[in-house]
Amino acid sequence: MQLESPRLLIRDLQREDWMDVHAYASNPEVTKYMIWGPNSEADTKAYMEEQMAQQHAAERSHYEFGVVLKATNQFMGGCSIYPQGRNAEIGYCFHPDFYGNGYATEAAQALLRFGFETLHVHRIYATCRPDNIASANVMRRIGMKQEGHLREHLWGKGMYHDSYLFSILEHEYAYIRTPL
Repeated sequence: MQLESPRLLIRDLQREDWMDVHAYASNPEVTKYMIWGPNSEADTKAYMEEQMAQQHAAERSHYEFGVVLKATNQFMGGCSIYPQGRNAEIGYCFHPDFYGNGYATEAAQALLRFGFETLHVHRIYATCRPDNIASANVMRRIGMKQEGHLREHLWGKGMYHDSYLFSILEHEYAYIRTPL
């Protein structure tokens, strides 16, 4: 499975990507807003094995992609889409070396396109921790609207966490869609 955008190749993870995934998944700066991490090598290897199995499942329940910069073939991070009936959840996570260049926005736009145009979902949503301003801004830039503030709804790292909830509907996407 592979998606493309102007600057990015968004593809199924490959077993040999594990060290690149581990480079960001083990980074405390990257994982401070995540419920998981920082990962040990064993955590990252287990995650990669789960994704390899998912890619070969008769019916995929989700898509976890690696994101590669086309110009240099550098592995930058990951993004995902989890369809659930006519809804889907998206997410993204990048190595800090690639922050601030619009890559998360471009990857998230490609996920919207895949979700609405290929998976034919009606609604795509995403969450972020309230302090993760950069992620909230990505969601706004791709046309998502903030639906709410979920208070202490997630348990992880020994505490409860709040989340902002954003979404975009199929007809809203059709209105703002720009060709890649």
